[in-house]
Amino acid sequence: MNKNIKLIIFDCDGVLIDSEIISATVLIKKLRELSVDIDMGYVQRHFLGYSFKSVTEKVFANFSVSLPEGFEAEYRAALLEQFRQELQPTQGIKALLSALKLKFCLATSSSRERTSEALRISGLAGFFTATVFTAEDVTRGKPAPDLFQYAAAKMGVAPSECLVIEDSRAGVAAAIAAGMQVIHYTGGRHISGAVSQVSDEFPQVPVLDSWAALVELLPEAE
Repeated sequence: MNKNIKLIIFDCDGVLIDSEIISATVLIKKLRELSVDIDMGYVQRHFLGYSFKSVTEKVFANFSVSLPEGFEAEYRAALLEQFRQELQPTQGIKALLSALKLKFCLATSSSRERTSEALRISGLAGFFTATVFTAEDVTRGKPAPDLFQYAAAKMGVAPSECLVIEDSRAGVAAAIAAGMQVIHYTGGRHISGAVSQVSDEFPQVPVLDSWAALVELLPEAE
């Protein structure tokens, strides 16, 4: 990294909140009702980091199945119910956000409603009162750079002075396309095959396996 960081942009799912296993499990179950049979590895390789719109397009392209009207609403309702039962912040993130000296925000491929509820359930809402940017704010989602560029502009920081922390290939690709520095976070429970996928494609990107280790990569953070 070149450092000179003035803004940290956090992805949400799998970075701030340990949600990806929950999300994948609910999606797999709902898709099986439509005879689309996938597993956790497939979700990691093809859906991780993408907006629901992109997932819908990929399901059609790969399985020739159009998701019926109401599918997204049913999926989101089932997901929020599971969130209320299981969702936790990633280990150590509350302590990090409490001590962080740098300006920070959140940029996620999820919807604003889902993100707000997830932050509330996980106890992180207070850290992001007016600094949440979602897929609804831009036309093109990750891996396009639009969302990260939008977040940086709203926060008043040049792209080259932003550090993105992402868990997915799509997110890392979006950060690089945006001209930002990026770290691949692997501390979520869902990371397995996805680690090599990102590292193989972007070997130059530093890997962060715990929030305590962030200070070593970025001493000015605390």
